[in-house]
Amino acid sequence: AQDGGGGMQNGLRPEEETSFRWQCVEQPIGKLLFQRFLEGEPSLAAAGALWAELEAYERCEEQERGRAAQELRGRFFTPGGAQHCGFLSSAVTGAAGEATP
Repeated sequence: AQDGGGGMQNGLRPEEETSFRWQCVEQPIGKLLFQRFLEGEPSLAAAGALWAELEAYERCEEQERGRAAQELRGRFFTPGGAQHCGFLSSAVTGAAGEATP
């Protein structure tokens, strides 16, 4: 079957059909299923909670962001935090101008 040229099928480039971003972030059902998977795996539940909180952070008002960022940092990025995500690198978890232990 001909794809109409340009390497696209169904309006998508082949790499879009298999990328994590396309399947688990941009596609609503894929996103929901992946988030439910994370929530259902005890070792990945913190990652699912972090994802949800980061999305909430993106929607919050500008004046609330400082407090929200501190709560995220304490809960997910700080060793001993309620849902510490130890799998994240210090480059990801380090706050601007702060060193992480």
